[in-house]
Amino acid sequence: MERDPAPRPASSLAPEHEWSAASRLLRPALRPAGTVGVDGRNLHVSSRAGLPDKPLVLAGPAGLTIGYVIPGQGFEVLVGAEHLLVWGVGPDDVHAAAMANLAVWSAGAPWVDEVNGPRRVVWSDSGDGTDAARILLPEVRAQLAAALGGIGRVLIGVPERDLLIATGLAGDDEFAAMLAAYISDRSHSADHPIDPGLFELVDGELVLFGGPPGARQ
Repeated sequence: MERDPAPRPASSLAPEHEWSAASRLLRPALRPAGTVGVDGRNLHVSSRAGLPDKPLVLAGPAGLTIGYVIPGQGFEVLVGAEHLLVWGVGPDDVHAAAMANLAVWSAGAPWVDEVNGPRRVVWSDSGDGTDAARILLPEVRAQLAAALGGIGRVLIGVPERDLLIATGLAGDDEFAAMLAAYISDRSHSADHPIDPGLFELVDGELVLFGGPPGARQ
């Protein structure tokens, strides 16, 4: 006798339909500056009239944009305005849940640390699609500042969603230009690019890196 196949969860319990399921899976995802979307604050959960078919976004650091995804096996669902209405929550709830999930993941995700003479580079490239978003976490920014700030200015690159790279810069303009070129090339060839330029950590916040000349393409 053949066994009945294992029962599948009801579609109403899928993350796209049920907030309790989605809230455990949501992740923030850095997007390029200028990414079009809605912040969701003007939507009313009681009505879908005039619902814009756009992703949910939030203004991120240094002009970047924060989006939200529900990861799956081999795919991901981009969170849009309609999800807020289905879930009956606001954008702040989505952001808080996504950041909490990112923090849990980041706490166990590895870093690569490479030293070559006075030059030290730290990066995250797990391939989970969440590496670049780690820079959104205050504890990660503090960790990078503590590790690299003794060298000099802390430079950050987020060329694509699968890479966060950081280094300490102490008057090494040649190295800064080399890093800038690498980040630019990596971003322009990426399937999911974020930004081809360099950023800097200043007082725990991400800002655009202004020099040396040629450091931002």
